[in-house]
Amino acid sequence: MCIFLSSSFLFLTPPGTYIREYLAQTVITTQHRDWAWIFVGAKRRDEMVAEVQNLTEANSVEKQDLGAVQFNKNRSIESLVRVEDISGQFWKGKKMYVYDPRTIRVVVPAKQGEGERITSMVQRTGAVAGINGGGFNDPDGLGNGFAPIGVIMSGGNILYTDQEGSIPQQIVGFTKEGTLIIGKYSIDELLKLGVTEAVSFYPRVIANGKGLITSGDGGWGRAPRTAIGQKADGTVIFIVIDGRQTSSVGATLKEVQDIFLEDGVINAGFLDGGASSEMVYNNDLITSPSSRYGERRLPSAFLVFDHPDQVQVKNVWEGLTHIDPGGAYDHPDYLREQAELKAKQGKTTPTPKPTATPTPKSTEKNDDDKESSVPSGSAKPGTSTKPGSSPTGSTGPSGSTNSNPTTQPGDGATSSPPAGGSATVKPSATPTPTPGGGAAGTGGATGGTATTKPTPTNGTGGSSAPTTQTSTAPTSTTKPN
Repeated sequence: MCIFLSSSFLFLTPPGTYIREYLAQTVITTQHRDWAWIFVGAKRRDEMVAEVQNLTEANSVEKQDLGAVQFNKNRSIESLVRVEDISGQFWKGKKMYVYDPRTIRVVVPAKQGEGERITSMVQRTGAVAGINGGGFNDPDGLGNGFAPIGVIMSGGNILYTDQEGSIPQQIVGFTKEGTLIIGKYSIDELLKLGVTEAVSFYPRVIANGKGLITSGDGGWGRAPRTAIGQKADGTVIFIVIDGRQTSSVGATLKEVQDIFLEDGVINAGFLDGGASSEMVYNNDLITSPSSRYGERRLPSAFLVFDHPDQVQVKNVWEGLTHIDPGGAYDHPDYLREQAELKAKQGKTTPTPKPTATPTPKSTEKNDDDKESSVPSGSAKPGTSTKPGSSPTGSTGPSGSTNSNPTTQPGDGATSSPPAGGSATVKPSATPTPTPGGGAAGTGGATGGTATTKPTPTNGTGGSSAPTTQTSTAPTSTTKPN
């Protein structure tokens, strides 16, 4: 009944439809957008993806008024940055003011083959602070951070691009004078505008003082966010919102846009978000990345420097004809995690060795028709009591093969009479098993029942002892009829 009511609410009511589409929006903006069909179906998912793409394109077209920013050049280097805590109903994060945009540089990894964590970049270059930058090819969320998407520029040099110079791309960058540029520009246009630092990501949410999200929440659901904006006096604001955590679910695009507008930002847009979102200040990671492995390896970052002109950024992609984005097969943290799980699964709990339970002595006739006492479970001629040895087919003193298994202590079955003995064992009726391993009508010995099967006569006039199949139930015994 509960399932029926829940399904009816989600699929037959306007509030339920809103919830499903909201969840689908959140999934669409992750690495797993295909899974959004679970909430809205494949057709509606594709429509929603197209809506997001169309809105992003429409908001990226308007060109910026580069004269709108009037820089305040009277600030001292001591007041380079300021960090504040921010929070909303479903999220918390950090806001950083950078008062001189000319101190911001794009920095890339130090070596070929893998990205670099922001804390490492900050420490290596002597930066004051930093946030993550542009997007990258990220197979299964386990990429190595070395395969950027779009363009990367630093110090006026084009370090990477996957498009020809005349093709417009989504850009977040700065001119040499410190003006923030956000929107769709070709590399040729960027060079003409004097852009020196740039990466690729989207969407743009404020253009020339106007908020571009005028209805709804922006269509991307809630997630960790990294965003950048600039005020009319040149001050740059970095915003990083934690997400996908119980303490902070994440923010919508509209919520971040409104934070910027309240601060007087005239141009703003987003950088790579999700598990990549993070902010570093004074060599410390001051936000909480959502990746279960902590900081991610990334291809680019916006870092703040006391002396940006002294920073040398090497082109680690120069000369490469193939760039491997990595994945599960070479992700060090993932491989370590899998190795630990495998080692844990490989450990088995030691099974206590069974101990022999003393039983009354049994009597049997020897070859001289004399009574001799033989402890139950002790070796008879032609049998083996060595642990782990196979009793079937063991060779007796006369060289004949003995087909009788030796009952080991704890087997739960009594010893069978030897060949030539006076008792002939016949199979007893096998009780019908019942759920739980008990036997119907027998008191239900846990673990199953013991059965006996007769073996052919050995041709000497006497019948051989039966082969006994036993369960682990210690109370089950086999008796002749």
